[in-house]
Amino acid sequence: MANNPQTRQSTRQGSDQSTFGTRLVERAKQGVTDYLDDTNIGRALRAVNLLSGAERPDGSFTDGAWYSGTDTDWRVRLSVPANMSDSYLLKPLRETSNSLVFPYTPSVFVTHTANYDALSPTHSNYPFRIYQNSTIDNITITGTFTVENSKEGEYWIAMQHYLRSVSKMAYGQSSNAGAPPPVVKLNGYGDYVLKSVPVVVNTFNYTLLPDVDYIKVDIGPNGSWVPTMSEIAVTLLPTYSRDTVNKFSLDKFVSGGYIFGNDSGYM
Repeated sequence: MANNPQTRQSTRQGSDQSTFGTRLVERAKQGVTDYLDDTNIGRALRAVNLLSGAERPDGSFTDGAWYSGTDTDWRVRLSVPANMSDSYLLKPLRETSNSLVFPYTPSVFVTHTANYDALSPTHSNYPFRIYQNSTIDNITITGTFTVENSKEGEYWIAMQHYLRSVSKMAYGQSSNAGAPPPVVKLNGYGDYVLKSVPVVVNTFNYTLLPDVDYIKVDIGPNGSWVPTMSEIAVTLLPTYSRDTVNKFSLDKFVSGGYIFGNDSGYM
């Protein structure tokens, strides 16, 4: 029966139809991909959870013209220390207000604590609270980074290199040997939320996932590959100098006097 011409013709037609169907599917998939690329819908879909006003405008978030560095830029960002600003690897950060900017609205966790001891007299129903001190606990920032082109890939490289750098002391042959990791400024959400808060980077982490695409970036002799999507978590410690703390006035703080014309960053 295998030598029957009619059977061979039917098999050939089935194979041709299967190949044609596969080509149609591939063309349809490519058409959808091209459409998403041309219309930036893919980028828009990832931004659906952003607050109003936080959506990325047309173009890459790394474009220098995006924001002018004025007070209207309320994105969460960490400043680049002056002695690191000339680094070639950190060059992309200079185009975003000389800061590491979280491109999408991140989760920010801030805790303020007033610490009290308890004095509990014998045969007493209620302890007496004795004030010890007040602290601002660790600030944790968790945000998403997406990479759609080589320029955003360069920004991803700059991001992780920046966090590596500001969490290290000047050691060995460093120009300022013996200096601890630098204090940087945290800004975000305007004047009365996070305004020039002095912090040091305590920890940071990111995960290179196996189920996302990677884009090659021409940095280094052999290039570097960065994930198209990743989550970055940074833990910051608010750090005020002894001289700054000695000049603190609660009256001035309550009236908002430390916000305008002052760079103390009190929280």
